[in-house]
Amino acid sequence: MPRHGKKPRRLVVDGRVYMWTMRHSHRRDHDGRSVDCRQILTLSPQPAGTGGPLRIVFAAGPRRYVPGGAPFGSGDVGFTQGADLNLHEPGAVRALLDMARARGWQPDERRAVELDGWPLLEAAAASRAGDAASEGRRG
Repeated sequence: MPRHGKKPRRLVVDGRVYMWTMRHSHRRDHDGRSVDCRQILTLSPQPAGTGGPLRIVFAAGPRRYVPGGAPFGSGDVGFTQGADLNLHEPGAVRALLDMARARGWQPDERRAVELDGWPLLEAAAASRAGDAASEGRRG
């Protein structure tokens, strides 16, 4: 049975539990057209109230893509000629969380924090590629 797409998923990192969700959003311009396409990954430390949520935002822009229909999958974000991640993959979410923590985000912060995902993406994708290479050497 397939997983419900809007139901939060559980991720455990270093003994800490996070619930994570992903959503797509737009703003409407004065003509009612969708603009400012964004993919938002939200990680919430658990139990609830132990820390504020971390929102990692990927906004569409020049040489960047976020899901908006074919040919991209619903969780794909990336650079048109470079790194990419699928935000449906727990390993990609973990890599982004690791990069956010390495850049100073603390899960115990009580306030919500919003980060631009693009500066995190290349390092997170490189981390994932390194993990895959390590797995290949072990097998």
